[in-house]
Amino acid sequence: MRRFARHACIDWSGAATPRQPGIAVAVTQGASQLALLRPDGGWTRQRILAWLETLAEQQTDILIGLDLSPALPFVDCDGYFPGWDESPADAPALWHLVDAITASDPHLAATSFVTHPEARRRFRHGVERGDLFTGSMGRLRACEHGQAAMGLRPASCFNLVGAAQVGKSSLTGMRVLHRLRGRIPVWPFDPLPESGPCIVEIYTSLAARQAGVTGNKIKVLDPARLSAMLATLGFAAKLPERLDDHNSDALLTAAWLSQAATAAANWAPPDMTPLIARTEGWTFGVV
Repeated sequence: MRRFARHACIDWSGAATPRQPGIAVAVTQGASQLALLRPDGGWTRQRILAWLETLAEQQTDILIGLDLSPALPFVDCDGYFPGWDESPADAPALWHLVDAITASDPHLAATSFVTHPEARRRFRHGVERGDLFTGSMGRLRACEHGQAAMGLRPASCFNLVGAAQVGKSSLTGMRVLHRLRGRIPVWPFDPLPESGPCIVEIYTSLAARQAGVTGNKIKVLDPARLSAMLATLGFAAKLPERLDDHNSDALLTAAWLSQAATAAANWAPPDMTPLIARTEGWTFGVV
């Protein structure tokens, strides 16, 4: 099992706006320090893509946790979009399809995909439910059923309603993953590389639970409490004057990832079949 020198968390955003203030990035620096990366003007998806491209070019020894679903459910219906002749066979092909359909969307948004005449039939949009939207919640991936078994509340990417919806953020993330194809491996779609950067899917609520957050409120917005939790994970960080849930999630999850990445079980979840690994992927830490 490989050991990484650095670990990072990217708290993602699917907002269809020129800037995405919901994006936050935290990176471990050395064995016990954490830092928020905050470029002038804030993060955008394009800036995140450029940063990841730089890590790829420099072959940085870093494990990057990306807080989104890198694929849609597949195994439950033997396909992403049953009945659509363009339904892809695996995750990289799905990323290609999403990026091709949304090529004219600015800011790496994914509006054109969820409004595509065929794709939109599978999504729940506001008061409208596509005629092929399944169940009350929408379809879930195998690892999302695993999240539920751990006491978490996963959301279907096919549900575009409510503050907890993750569909648009995941689709925008797939556009980024498509553009990084061949430059940064994405586990488990790709094998764990022997060197250079690697991306894994993370779920900040899972990290918070495993880091010791209890109760109904997952977000840690009290600076003293966050500092104490980071200390239990072996890290210290200079916190921003205004701590929001995005920065807090990024810091806590980056610290958690540095420990979780050393657990062999997280790299070999027993319920992850080769088909799941190729089509749906897996949330790191769900075992």
